[in-house]
Amino acid sequence: MSAGESSGSVVRRMLLGSHLRRLREARGITREAAGYSIRASESKISRMELGRVSFKTRDVEDLLTLYGINDEAERTSLVSLAKEANVAGWWHSYSDVLPSWFPTYVGLEGAAHLIRVYEVQFVHGLLQTEAYAHAVVRRGMKGASAADVDRRVALRLERQKYLVSESAPEFHIVLDEAALRRPYGDREVMRGQLQHLIEVSEQPNVRLQVMPFSFGGHSGESGSFTILSFPESDLSDVVYLEQLTSALYLDKREDVTQYEGALKQLQQDSPGPSESRDLLRGLLQLS
Repeated sequence: MSAGESSGSVVRRMLLGSHLRRLREARGITREAAGYSIRASESKISRMELGRVSFKTRDVEDLLTLYGINDEAERTSLVSLAKEANVAGWWHSYSDVLPSWFPTYVGLEGAAHLIRVYEVQFVHGLLQTEAYAHAVVRRGMKGASAADVDRRVALRLERQKYLVSESAPEFHIVLDEAALRRPYGDREVMRGQLQHLIEVSEQPNVRLQVMPFSFGGHSGESGSFTILSFPESDLSDVVYLEQLTSALYLDKREDVTQYEGALKQLQQDSPGPSESRDLLRGLLQLS
């Protein structure tokens, strides 16, 4: 199964969840009442409507009945969508070395047509060289076996294929200078990473900017974040915030707008792509 096909299953879950939410709200039914009808909690309904969990055919059928959907063609269409949405993603085989919240992100990333990022700790995973990725993963998975580290790196490299595929997304990133100066691996690893950033920044779908130390304080004060946008008009943008033991997925319009504003300001305040490449070349000469 290709990355595009399996990422599509995540989008189908989101589309089905969004559709079920609209049907529930149109009938004035609470999440609690909907959960009761399928022997589940209010939070389970919330996760279903956000497309964060798989769907049981029986649950979808029971909810459609509760929402007054009796048209056989509409019911069949939505139940079929539920079955398609349950197809396991290509990354499922890496679940033993992934934190529980990350598979959802991989699916969303692979379905997005626009990925906007601010990164401060290290180079973003889609732009890491294999050697740099090894250094990052080893640091983050202390005590892990060499095999587990290799598998996590393999997943990261697999994700990168999307960036150069026929359906490659637009990728706009602002890298804080701290991410470029903080060493992961030895001198050669960092030199290789800087050279790779210079090269990948020339790709037509990549817009890479560097926020230099010399600018001082800026709008990225809350830390790293990612904004994912999808080609399907029914899907709202999602802000991804990774934490130490979990992750947040924000899709309320007011939340997304705040992060979009912060990123737009970062882009305005940072040197443009050409000047940022010059900054990268300067760091490479110093390394």
